Amino acid sequence: MCKANDKKSDTSGEETIHDGTKGISFFERYLTVWVFLCIVAGIALGKIAPNIAETLDGMAIYVDDAPVISIPIALCLFFMMYPIMVKIDFHEVVKAGKAVRPVALTLFINWTIKPFTMYAISSFFLGTMFLSFIGPDAVDLVKIPLGENLKVGDIYGAGEVVLVDGLKMLEVPLWRSYLAGCILLGIAPCTAMVLVWGYLSKGNDGHTLVMVAINSLIMLILFGVLGGFLLGVGQLPVPWEALLLSISVYVALPLVAGYTSRKWIIAVKGERWFTKTFLHYLTPVTITALLITLVLLFAFKGDTIVQSPLTILWIAIPLFVQTILVFALGYFLAKIYRLTYEDAAPTAMIGASNHFEVAIATAAMLYGLSSGAALATVVGVLIEVPLMLMLVKFCLRTKNWFENT
Repeated sequence: MCKANDKKSDTSGEETIHDGTKGISFFERYLTVWVFLCIVAGIALGKIAPNIAETLDGMAIYVDDAPVISIPIALCLFFMMYPIMVKIDFHEVVKAGKAVRPVALTLFINWTIKPFTMYAISSFFLGTMFLSFIGPDAVDLVKIPLGENLKVGDIYGAGEVVLVDGLKMLEVPLWRSYLAGCILLGIAPCTAMVLVWGYLSKGNDGHTLVMVAINSLIMLILFGVLGGFLLGVGQLPVPWEALLLSISVYVALPLVAGYTSRKWIIAVKGERWFTKTFLHYLTPVTITALLITLVLLFAFKGDTIVQSPLTILWIAIPLFVQTILVFALGYFLAKIYRLTYEDAAPTAMIGASNHFEVAIATAAMLYGLSSGAALATVVGVLIEVPLMLMLVKFCLRTKNWFENT
């Protein structure tokens, strides 16, 4: 991946970015289409071969007879995350001090504003405005939190322990399960597609890369802390041990693998081969792994979608409002703090977008592949690409709002 000083101006005044990513790829441009096709394929799979998804979901690492890590999901997420992590040059983090204001503003929005606005907005829409449509008595079955020795009939948060096909499950209000998925999206700042959004909006590529690296490291600590806190406030299962295990498996592992393999490949083959050849082959891997995961998710949630097709709309609206609000806040504060457009655009983009790969995998691990929480994270994928492309166009049309651009 490129460094902050790898930008050069060509004769037309446009910037050339030497990161091996020349704009949005074919896969990325039509991600919403692929997600829709995965919905159809997943629902069809669930109808034609309902045992396949259940068998795959049962392939897990168990602790005290409780499924903790879904092996298929863990493999898919590794291949989602590794191509992202291997692109990061962590030496850029050291240089972040040269641009304190954009970095500080981005961190402020990502970690002190965004998680709490997501909780508030999602709670209002799902728990109040749309509750009658979702069903005030509708329930969802989720996994018992790791480490909790609960008995049938016990009350845990807003849920009750019930026995389903010989397994103890937690029965929670369906809207709260959707809320859990939204919370997981809100505490996971984007470290993947945001590289594309920053490039398309002609933002500061170096700042975007610095924030990808910093957010990846901060997630190792704050993802579990904020997730546990907000899930607890929402009277949802707070699986602290599983949250920490989740961030270790789904972020730390690909982070370490990416860092070490990057150093080794560059040492052996050189940086040019790494950038021009190796990264080129990795380009479709992340989204392919994501799409496979989505097929599994919808194979389980197909009946819910068919019976209540507006479910996706009820979840999408608060996610849409949250994205617009956080983007507007970031863009406005960047203007107030007199940032250049090149720093303002990626600052707003990073805050607005979500790390849906981690959110999907964590929801599946904490609450189950068939949970409403997992479905809510998938809706995040469905709306993010067209919405972020719309915001890219808005940024380009408002460059003249900023000085020194």
